[in-house]
Amino acid sequence: MPLDTHLLLGALPYATMSWLGRTIVSIMAVVDRANERVRRGLTHRTWWVRVLSIVILCVVAGAPIGAALGLLGWMYGSAALLAVAVGYLILRSTLVGLLAIIANITLLPFAAVPIDIGFSPTFLDLALAGLYFVWVSRLLARIDTRFVTTPTTLPLLVFAMLAVVSYIRGLEHSALTANNLRHFAEILLSLLLFIVVTNTVRSRERLQIAVMALMVGGAFAALVGVILYILPSHLTVRALSMLRVVRYPTGLDVLRYIEDNPELPLRATSTSVDPNVLGGMLIFTTTMTTAMALARKPLLPRPLLFGMLAIMFSCIIMTYSRGSFAGLVAALGLLALIRYRKLFWIGLVAFALLLLLPQTQAYVSHYIEGVQGQDLATQMRFGEYKDALILIGRYPWFGVGFSGTPDIDTYLGVSNVYLLIAQQMGIVGVAVFLAAIASYALHFLGAREALHADRDLEPIALGVTLAVFGGLVGGLFDHYLFNLVFPHASSLLWLSLGLGAISIKLAADPGGVPPQQSVWLG
Repeated sequence: MPLDTHLLLGALPYATMSWLGRTIVSIMAVVDRANERVRRGLTHRTWWVRVLSIVILCVVAGAPIGAALGLLGWMYGSAALLAVAVGYLILRSTLVGLLAIIANITLLPFAAVPIDIGFSPTFLDLALAGLYFVWVSRLLARIDTRFVTTPTTLPLLVFAMLAVVSYIRGLEHSALTANNLRHFAEILLSLLLFIVVTNTVRSRERLQIAVMALMVGGAFAALVGVILYILPSHLTVRALSMLRVVRYPTGLDVLRYIEDNPELPLRATSTSVDPNVLGGMLIFTTTMTTAMALARKPLLPRPLLFGMLAIMFSCIIMTYSRGSFAGLVAALGLLALIRYRKLFWIGLVAFALLLLLPQTQAYVSHYIEGVQGQDLATQMRFGEYKDALILIGRYPWFGVGFSGTPDIDTYLGVSNVYLLIAQQMGIVGVAVFLAAIASYALHFLGAREALHADRDLEPIALGVTLAVFGGLVGGLFDHYLFNLVFPHASSLLWLSLGLGAISIKLAADPGGVPPQQSVWLG
């Protein structure tokens, strides 16, 4: 093939995205002009102009709405109209795209479009695709001209590159399937979400809105979990089965028990399907909310924050997730140690209530059994750890990829995020993952003085950083932070790291973050 043909093919994706970016900007400009004309018509001093404007607006807005409801029915028609509205807002604002991702992570992490195109794209897939598309289009159209980097950016990119290498190497012994490729793409997009966040959340206002969305979303998910937990089982099954329209499980399978034994206590799941995944998400949101509730200048009323904390703490107990509880205790303990000493006394009171209240005795017994290694779940974990070490010993450097193992006597999967990464990407992958986390930690420690002087950013940076720490402690006992089945959990990790990195950069080096003209637009 001639050289000029190679150059043409190489430039084609760039030209296409650049054209799309300019096209979107042009369409938005036309919409803005139309909105301005409508506004002027509705506020015109002549009465018949106002009446004519109202009639035209009703026809233009009502015709497609009526057509959608008439052709698709009220349920699918309403969903289609809502999707169009959200899609339009995402095209107008990367912040809206980010809030859509947060809503998916906290409230409907497994929701999928009820359409089969070889696979069913999840709501999270669509939100991520929309956010990436708008951000890349703005870059190529030169609307955003500066690329924000942090000390974590380079090791993260290396980690993502190694993930691609391991995935391709794994295809030597495993067949490539559309479903597996989609799940890997989701994990890759969740990793790179860190870079998108640090380049689209460039103002204090956007940062505060994103953190508030995480706290409120976590509290609402916890409230749903508590309500469904205390309802009679048949009502809980009926309520959760209503989510069948977005590809959620139905029937008695929505109820989760300790060791999957209905004779043992029920575990709260909210809309997260898995109680451990719900507990992992609550590590992040509970830690952020705690730091904000104790802040000098909280973003929300303090009584409301403490009410949210009570709900989230209750829900994490109801999940019976011992790893999540350990992660939360580690995060809050470190928060008390480095900033809010009064949290020690609050923790002692909570711990005493946990030990003394009759309603929590089943949880205490379950936790003690886990520590002593007496229950079936813990013994199975020990077996997984042993098998994982065997696999890592055979393929120590770059792992076996994400699709399966080359040996019939081994399997891929272990309830420990670090061992799982070592299985998939080898010791090199784990080392780069830890290097990315360490680079962020050093960035945070270097900015402690600047953060302490900023009462707006300090609780955000503290809460997000220690939430990540708690999640990584919880990762010692589970694998959801880097698992193809749970891309929303991985998205939560790197989203939180991105919010933390930009809060540190705003406090320590505000000149290194280009300003944004508007909170919502762009």
